Amino acid sequence: MAQKGVQLDRETFSCSICLDLLKDPVTIPCGHSYCMNCIKTHWDEEDQKNLLSCPQCRQTFTLRPALVKNTTLAVLVEELKKTGLQAAPADHCYAGPEDVACDLCTGRKLKAVKSCLVCLVSYCEKHLQPHFDVAQLKKHKLVDPCKNLQENICSHDDEVMKMFCRTDQQCICYLCSVDQHKGHDTVSAAAERTERQRELEGSRQQIQQRIQDREKDVKVLQQEVEALNHSAEKTVEDSEKICTELIRVIVKISSEVKQQIRSQQETEVSRVKELQEKLEQEITELKRKDAELKQLSLTEDHNQFLHNYPSVSQLSESTDTSSINIRPLRHFEDVTAAVSELRDQLQDILRQTWTNISLLVTQVDVLLPQPEPKTRAGFLKYSPKITLDQNTANKYLSLSEGNKKTTLMSRQQSYSSHPDKFTTWFQVLSRESLTGQCYWEVEWSGDGVYVAVAYKNISRARRGNECLFGFNDKSWALICYKNSYEFWFNNIKTPVSGPPSSRIGVYLDHRAGILSFYSVSDTMTLLHRVQTTFTQPLYAGLCLLVHGSTAELCKLP
Repeated sequence: MAQKGVQLDRETFSCSICLDLLKDPVTIPCGHSYCMNCIKTHWDEEDQKNLLSCPQCRQTFTLRPALVKNTTLAVLVEELKKTGLQAAPADHCYAGPEDVACDLCTGRKLKAVKSCLVCLVSYCEKHLQPHFDVAQLKKHKLVDPCKNLQENICSHDDEVMKMFCRTDQQCICYLCSVDQHKGHDTVSAAAERTERQRELEGSRQQIQQRIQDREKDVKVLQQEVEALNHSAEKTVEDSEKICTELIRVIVKISSEVKQQIRSQQETEVSRVKELQEKLEQEITELKRKDAELKQLSLTEDHNQFLHNYPSVSQLSESTDTSSINIRPLRHFEDVTAAVSELRDQLQDILRQTWTNISLLVTQVDVLLPQPEPKTRAGFLKYSPKITLDQNTANKYLSLSEGNKKTTLMSRQQSYSSHPDKFTTWFQVLSRESLTGQCYWEVEWSGDGVYVAVAYKNISRARRGNECLFGFNDKSWALICYKNSYEFWFNNIKTPVSGPPSSRIGVYLDHRAGILSFYSVSDTMTLLHRVQTTFTQPLYAGLCLLVHGSTAELCKLP
């Protein structure tokens, strides 16, 4: 009875809007009471609809009622608080949409605190009390509140399902075990639960172990991220310093060249002007002498003419003008050409160096690389766009099909000279560099072809085998004959066995240092695999042996 009175007090002195004890209680004309802020907020929202009403009884008001604190209610609420019986929020006592409601409550249902697997009913704290007081009910199995208790009732026999059929893997009632499931492997639900509980604990142990393992992995990755960030920041800082020093050196060279040009300009201009002044003085002197001679030539007195002639006719020493015998001069144009050459050389060096730097940057790979694909469809995911570089092609190689096919001709092609061109062997490299994971295929015909990869700095014009794919430490080559294969690297031959094929697949994982060659037909057969460390970007290479032979970089889907 005391418990019922407490519940009545809580409900009586609670605001039906916030469901908490009244704060600054006010009573509106219909007689219902609310927290002052709650009813104000409610009516502020209704003002937009031009309608004021009581949230409980829905009585409407033409004018907004004045709100005055109900001091009597306020005193009662304060007294209630002092007794320690402060009302709990609704989500702590009343059942919400996600809660299990008490099956015995009428009206607004309270949350269930337990469910009985015998009664198949969920109870709130008040209605659960008989299960603690009545001897027969004390034997019932109480569990945490659960929904859908009716699912424990057999739909066929309307009995509680306390058995489990291992044959059909489903819960059944006792009658089903002797009827529909007769002869099946049946046990009590409790026994099956015990067995599954052991399995569950084993699974949990595995999960917990995996959690510990993954937490260790996460910690390792966090440390790796910190180390990676620290290394990246330091490298950026160092790189900026180095590049700044390089810029300073270039600026210094520019300044020194400028100073030398200005100094030489001043020296040469001074020399020229000095000579120019001498010549101008000589011209003045010669003009004066010419005037004297002219005046003498006009003298009518023969004796006077002969008397003055010796002194007047003598000419002063002429200025040496051998230095004025000017050959075609370029002035400082040669300096400009030299600086341009320096620029071109620096650009080539920087371009090559940048390629190597870029490769080193991409080689910073914390996680392990993806494994080599197992099917051709898997390989095709890594197909880059590759074309042949005409600047590298030997003059006897003809390129066609958008620079994807090469044919060995009997006559030289009209290619312009280029320092990257192969001159000794009938070879060509791709225009595109290859890093990361790449896969391409080569279709060939004739008596033999080299399918290769090479560094860009492989020799181009030397005699002998130094430029030939596979016969140096800068290239790797699979030589394909009609009925056999050979693999060459650094002038070392490795025999290769496999089914003959006019199509060869090449897989490169630059970071992992893997290079694989495949015979491609209806299936893919591995011919040879290389495991090494690549220090530069690679380029696809082709070398033809006999006139009329062809090799083509296949267009892949």
